[in-house]
Amino acid sequence: MDVLQAMFLAFLQGVTEFLPISSSAHLVIPSLVLGWQDEGLTFDVAVHVGTLLAVVLYYRRDLYAMAGSCLGLLRGRGTNADTRLVLYLALATVPVCVVGFLADEFIESQMRTLPVIATTTLLFGLLLGLADRHARHAASFATLTLGVALAIGLAQALAPVPGVSRSGVTLTAGLLLGLDRSTAARFAFLLSIPVIAGAGLLKGVQLVQASAPVDWALMLSAALLAAVTAYACIGLFLRLLERVGLMPFVYYRIALAAVLYALWLF
Repeated sequence: MDVLQAMFLAFLQGVTEFLPISSSAHLVIPSLVLGWQDEGLTFDVAVHVGTLLAVVLYYRRDLYAMAGSCLGLLRGRGTNADTRLVLYLALATVPVCVVGFLADEFIESQMRTLPVIATTTLLFGLLLGLADRHARHAASFATLTLGVALAIGLAQALAPVPGVSRSGVTLTAGLLLGLDRSTAARFAFLLSIPVIAGAGLLKGVQLVQASAPVDWALMLSAALLAAVTAYACIGLFLRLLERVGLMPFVYYRIALAAVLYALWLF
């Protein structure tokens, strides 16, 4: 893999992984416009490790508190908000795991096409705008409960479909269910940790079984670039979320869908 190509794709993955704009919708453009070949399994594992490292570091205090609460529960201290959050995250992860296990081959072979990605980019962008409007006009906000967490998990089951955006669909669900922006975003980002870790582990097993040669220096560089970029994007996104909401991302998705439709037609 060309070094500049790898660094560009790692940067693009880091930027788009946690923004509600769909990484798959962006990564399909270089292959179509520039004729780049698939980056390969090794690169996929590397950037997954990088983005996972970014979100773990960003929410390290939350994760530390949750781990301490779980240890306390094992010692008979009872449950609290952090142990309940662990339960919510675990249960909300199940639907996307089921869909990934049952439909991964179909999604990879049949749904990674320009018309599908353009359509999902547009439709789920419009849903994101509807959810943001709902949050702006809400008189009061709901609290995170087991039912809300499961509903967000069911929405996340759509995330393997290219163009949907995992962060986008979980944010949309959280806002439509009555959560405020900060609560919905925090849960969405924490929910990404088991999903990204699971996907990275699965691809890592496939990589070991393939026994392909690895350019470790290039893969480490790609992982670090994806990590730094993703970490910065999480912080920037959360600040923008509080100040301007989600509409800039909605407009961006509409414009991106138009570009994808144009590439498909012409």
